[in-house]
Amino acid sequence: MPEIFVNYRTGDEEATATVIERELSARFGDEQVFRAGKSIRPGRAFPQELLTAVRRCSVLLVVIGPRWAEYTDGDGRRALEDPEDWTRREILEALETGAHVIPVLVGRTTRLDRSLLPQELEELADHQYRRLDHRNAEADLKRLGDDLADLVPRLADADRSPQRRDGEPAPYDTGSVRMKARDVRGGIGNLHGGLGTFVNEPRGPVNTGSGAQYNAPTFSGDGMGVNYVAGDNSGDMRQHNERADHRKDAE
Repeated sequence: MPEIFVNYRTGDEEATATVIERELSARFGDEQVFRAGKSIRPGRAFPQELLTAVRRCSVLLVVIGPRWAEYTDGDGRRALEDPEDWTRREILEALETGAHVIPVLVGRTTRLDRSLLPQELEELADHQYRRLDHRNAEADLKRLGDDLADLVPRLADADRSPQRRDGEPAPYDTGSVRMKARDVRGGIGNLHGGLGTFVNEPRGPVNTGSGAQYNAPTFSGDGMGVNYVAGDNSGDMRQHNERADHRKDAE
């Protein structure tokens, strides 16, 4: 059974839960990481699958975003107050079985406040957390993986992260993992796989160093826009106004 169980709430950073699961699967092996959307096969009874996996895991990662504690159900009641809420049930099962339960706070999500949690979950506020900021995603994910390797001997044995000759950890091979911009909410940073450097919902100017630069085209206003800029981008960048030239030719 998987050693790592990724707990998350649909509607609150489920995309981040997917990123965490993919990165940890790349490092420790797909069979070591359980995420409901990936790990439960079609036709299987999900309640039993969830309970079996969470009871046998060594680590449960609680992915917590800004809406996690206040998320409400269709009746307007806080989901965490519902004894049948699966996010709550999975956490309580892990606490009862003695698994390492680690809150993973996403972005600027504040530390859990005991007064905002149901009595049964107050203990969660006392657990040491880790933070995942998409602007620092590569380092944060590596640190999380290092923590898990230290906590669970079986994960240390399965660790695919190569070591440099000087003993310092080196970036690990993510194999076939490919991240897409839609998997990441906001920010600027770098992830393993096909995404490379990303900027989601940029505001204001963006300056890059060496390498090719890709910009989304803009065709509003005077029609100026750049699709692709090659080179090291180390000097001035001039932008060509095609529409202005077309107007001049027509005069």
